[in-house]
Amino acid sequence: MAVNLFDKFNKGLSPQQFIDGMTKNKEKFEEYYNGFTWSDEADQQYFESLNDRDDLRCLILAADWCGDVVRNVPAVFRALENSGMKVEVLIMEENTDAMDQFLTMGGRAIPIVIFTDTGGHVLGHWGPRPDHVQSVMRKFKEENPDREAPDYNDNIKVARTEMGRQYGEGLGYQQVIVKELRNLISGF
Repeated sequence: MAVNLFDKFNKGLSPQQFIDGMTKNKEKFEEYYNGFTWSDEADQQYFESLNDRDDLRCLILAADWCGDVVRNVPAVFRALENSGMKVEVLIMEENTDAMDQFLTMGGRAIPIVIFTDTGGHVLGHWGPRPDHVQSVMRKFKEENPDREAPDYNDNIKVARTEMGRQYGEGLGYQQVIVKELRNLISGF
């Protein structure tokens, strides 16, 4: 079944409204946002070239309490800010109907960056984190299917530490997000 999110258009927050309304993690979010730089001029030109298209929209399922949102959405905002694409943030708790169409390994994980056409038909989505970081969580879930297991909490702490290590020091991971978004959008 094809997912259509037309009914969500114009119901979300602009990137600036989302930032302004943050009650948690705003300082860290802004640090990631302000620290963004383009490391590849071709990527920057690609996103600017999207101004030539008027057929794409972006909806981002997010919440300010989520560490992956705080870390990853600033790079998404910066990549798309000169694209001419309309970007709206849908707060997950207020949009569970949409969220439940984009589950990650059966659970609600954010951010989910959704690209649609002007009719709301979903063309593709990205998230909740760069693929090389998400692979750690995929492996964890395969090896720890039972949330009630006595070692589950210890094991998830190890997985989260490893995900942090995979993000690496500094903001280099932001360029990975840019490349993954570019590869996704290039397919539409």
